[in-house]
Amino acid sequence: MHILCLDLEGVLIPEIWIGVAERTGIEGLRLTTRDIADYDELMQHRLGLLAEHDLKLGDIQDVIAGLEPLPGAPEFLAWARSRMQVAILSDTFYEFAGPLMAQLEQPFLLCHRLEVDDHDRIVGYRLRQKDPKRMAVRAFRDLRYRIVAAGDSFNDTSMLDEADAGFFFCAPEAISRQFPQFPPTDTYAELQQRIETAVASFELPADC
Repeated sequence: MHILCLDLEGVLIPEIWIGVAERTGIEGLRLTTRDIADYDELMQHRLGLLAEHDLKLGDIQDVIAGLEPLPGAPEFLAWARSRMQVAILSDTFYEFAGPLMAQLEQPFLLCHRLEVDDHDRIVGYRLRQKDPKRMAVRAFRDLRYRIVAAGDSFNDTSMLDEADAGFFFCAPEAISRQFPQFPPTDTYAELQQRIETAVASFELPADC
């Protein structure tokens, strides 16, 4: 009856674009959804930098191949999956996520697609749908699941708002202050406790 919806980067894995920035020295790629709330504005910024520096999909995938889940993330995810369904709702791309999903034992992932030309250059992107995180949670609720959600960035707030219970995980203080309705958590143990308390408070629908 319950689904835990989680953001990916910053919650279970490192920020991919920050990893690319550290490998390439392109400081502008350090900006994430924690810094820029408008996702299209952020992606156009990234695409411009990739074109300017002739960075290709393969270059980014090389960085991703060297990344690992955040410390404690596999254990937390295993704990969650033993108790409820888990859905990863991310604004990353399937072309990026594969190696890290393998390290997390292939949880269910909803994200986006890149547009790549014949020369391996990233020329655009395709959203799964408008406001995808909110719409995924809404669809799960229409199926009569109760939803707990956790994320760390501006782009997670619609997911947290749509869920029956939503929490920040290691979110910057500036973001937490803007959305005080979402309790902050800073460790997986603390998040687990919040999830357990939320699930225990849910009542079953009368017809289930």
